Formats: sequence, C-alpha cells, structure tokens
Amino acid sequence: MTIERHTANGAHFAFTDRWGGGSAVPYEELNLGGAVGDDPVVVGANRAEAARILGIASDRVVWMNQVHGRDVAVVDGPWAAGQDVPAVDAVVTTRRGLALAVLTADCTPVLLADPVAGVVAAAHAGRPGLVAGVVPAAVAAMVSLGAEPARMVARTGPAVCGRCYEVPAAMRDEVAAVVPAAFAETSWGTPAVDVVAGVHAQLAEAGVVETHRSPVCTLESRDHFSYRRDRVTGRLAGYIWWD
Repeated sequence: MTIERHTANGAHFAFTDRWGGGSAVPYEELNLGGAVGDDPVVVGANRAEAARILGIASDRVVWMNQVHGRDVAVVDGPWAAGQDVPAVDAVVTTRRGLALAVLTADCTPVLLADPVAGVVAAAHAGRPGLVAGVVPAAVAAMVSLGAEPARMVARTGPAVCGRCYEVPAAMRDEVAAVVPAAFAETSWGTPAVDVVAGVHAQLAEAGVVETHRSPVCTLESRDHFSYRRDRVTGRLAGYIWWD
C-alpha cells in the first residue's frame, strides 16, 4: 500500500492507491468502496488497514453516500450505526481527530483545510458535481464555520485527466459553459473535459490561493482504480483530518 501523505500546520491529507488490501478481482486489492459489489467484510478490513497505516481510528472516519450533487453536510462524528447516510458530496468538520473520506475512481477528490480556523472538508467532484458547484459549496460551508479562503490549503488527488476524459462535443460545451477551464481535448484530438482544471479554477475563483494537484491520471495508472477503464472496479479514498 502506497499512501500519498501531506501535512499543513496540523491538517493531514492522504490519498490511497489500489494495492495492499484483501479484495479479489476485479476489485483488487485495496478497494475502499462499499457500494461497488465487493464483499463488505473485506471492504471493512481494507478500511481498517488503511486507517491503521494512516494512524487514525477506523471508527472515527466519516464516509459519504455520494450522488454527484452539491449538498454539503457539517459533521461532528461518524454516522450512527443503522443510520441512513445522507446523500451528500462534501463533508465539513471542526472536530479534531475526525477523519473525512471521499471515494473516487476517476472523479476528483478534493481535500481542503484552514489550519488557523481548524476547519477541514472533503468533496467529491465528478463532471456533474463540478457543474453543480460542489467545491464552491464546500468552501462556503467552511467559511460559515470561521474559515477564510485565503488561508485554505487545497489538494486534489488522483483523477482522470483532460487528455483522457473523452466526451461528446455537446457535453463538453455544456460543461464549459459553466466552467470554461474544463474545456479540453484528448491526446488523440477529440472533445474532452478536464475536471481537475475546472476544480482548480473554481478554487481560485473562491479565493483559495494555496492549491496542489496530483500528477496521477487514474485511467493511465494501473496503480489506481479507474471506472472509465474497467467499469467494474474498486474505489480509492482521500482522507483529511485535523490533529
């Protein structure tokens, strides 16, 4: 298991790859997604192992029911046992030691922190979420808790790149009409959408100055899950928490 990790004044950011877990083909190995058809017992063990490597408590991780929307939940702890997890694509907290997680397999995982205010957020930005504005919504939710965009640190993890995310020309035009920076062309010359570029443009527009992006394209990397490449596959996770 290789986990990309970063820290910023007490805020911790981490992104997983696909190796080091117990899932079998086609989810091999470190599938962290609980709604893709994998054995839930194995997924639970994978999540526990990832938490152990990160040095966080596996029962202090907040997972989302991601639906490609823009709704945000402010959370104080994990969802209660038996509770229906709300359909949101971003979570925000001020609780120390509470990790927020986002699942992806081509979509862009977005992790945000204001270390001064002690506010962190995780967001799931696929093409629909980019257009819907989930990232600006997450920033706004952080601001409502005392954060300031100019103090925020943002990281985006492994995601499909604009050179690979081929779409019909009409779809590209629809996305670019809302987020012009997402207009792209594949490496073979066809219409494409660059969700990562669009996310970073939205962050800049919201006033977030310090941003970092992973160089990994999930479709190109066999070390990462890609829905567009494999269809039936596992999910990576991005984690953020505040000491």
